Amino acid sequence: MNKWIKTSLLTVLIGVVIAMLFLWTQKQKQKAQELPKFRTQQIDRGAITQVVMATGTLQPVTTVNIGTQVSGTVSERLVDFNDRVTKGQVLLKLDPALIQARIRQAKAQLASAEASLTLALANHERNLRLQSQGFIAAAVLEQSKREAQAVRANVEVARAQLDASTTDLNNSIIRSPIDGIVIKRNADVGQTVAASFQTPDLFQIAQDLKQMQIYTSVSEADVGLIKKAQPVRFFVDAYPEREFEGKVEQFRLNHTSTAGVVTYIIVVAVDNPEELLKPGMTAQTRIVVASKPDVIRIPTAALRFTPEEDLLPQKKQTTTENKTEKKEGSSSAEIAEKTKTDPKDDGVFTSTKAGSRLFRVYTVGKDNTPKLHEVTIGISNSRFTEMASGDLKVKDAVITRAISAPSTFGSGND
Repeated sequence: MNKWIKTSLLTVLIGVVIAMLFLWTQKQKQKAQELPKFRTQQIDRGAITQVVMATGTLQPVTTVNIGTQVSGTVSERLVDFNDRVTKGQVLLKLDPALIQARIRQAKAQLASAEASLTLALANHERNLRLQSQGFIAAAVLEQSKREAQAVRANVEVARAQLDASTTDLNNSIIRSPIDGIVIKRNADVGQTVAASFQTPDLFQIAQDLKQMQIYTSVSEADVGLIKKAQPVRFFVDAYPEREFEGKVEQFRLNHTSTAGVVTYIIVVAVDNPEELLKPGMTAQTRIVVASKPDVIRIPTAALRFTPEEDLLPQKKQTTTENKTEKKEGSSSAEIAEKTKTDPKDDGVFTSTKAGSRLFRVYTVGKDNTPKLHEVTIGISNSRFTEMASGDLKVKDAVITRAISAPSTFGSGND
């Protein structure tokens, strides 16, 4: 008898424990169903600024590469990196010994040609007198005339050679063509430079570092928003705590295609009065293409949210209807007619309104399920998007993303 009582008590105890576990599991499931399934954010009013972001390189407005027209060995260098120079200032001198030797040679040839010309002219004058007196034939006179003309041509050749050598001597002294600052130097004393088909670059001079330019590459998806004189804000790594300003100066039609990506060059004009910005610095630019001070703002994340099909009330309702119709023996054609989707629904855009596309956003509806709303939008950035039209209003909460449901004991296979 005692053994039977113990067995009965143990059985009752086990049953009570099982019942408690079952009730606890059901309670946890109910709590999980009541927890929010979505992260939401309220619609508000405020300012929106739309920007196009790009990376560019700072460059001087005017840069001149200075080379040499003559070959020679550098005998003297008078400027170095970062030196400020004025127009006409001597930068570098080449050894003039060979050029001076050519000048002496050209002078000697000119003197010889001039002496020959004097002799030829004297012979021609004498032949003129002799021919007038009938002592020589006319052919002899013509021959002396042609000789004098040939010698005169030789004089001009010798004079041209002297001028060329003199010009080379002047060109052996390299001078600055503009006022500016030396930002690059490629020559030093003792170095031999050879001027052939391509002039060697000895110096690079920037005219004025107080006026700079940024050359940025903007993708073809954004170029339709770019216009001249739009404000630009940018940062450089050298001054991370400071924001600089500029404006769009030029949109270049010449495009670049890399791996199928088409980009265009946008030139940004920058004032640099303190000369903090240096040539070659990388600028993280933000071109302000649109700005509105007071609009209805939807979180941009809400436009990217797409609910899972099993969370939509239409899906649940359709599934229930399908089960009911199957039990009642409905035909498969009737079921397909009720469950098919709209062929115009592409999953992102539903239709257009006055030429503007309708975007989908969701609020939390009944039974904690997403409720669809269609809106048209205006300008946008990574945080906010202007709502141009729609049935939503300020302080309405829109879904930005789904929240993963917490796991509960015993719910894995339910």
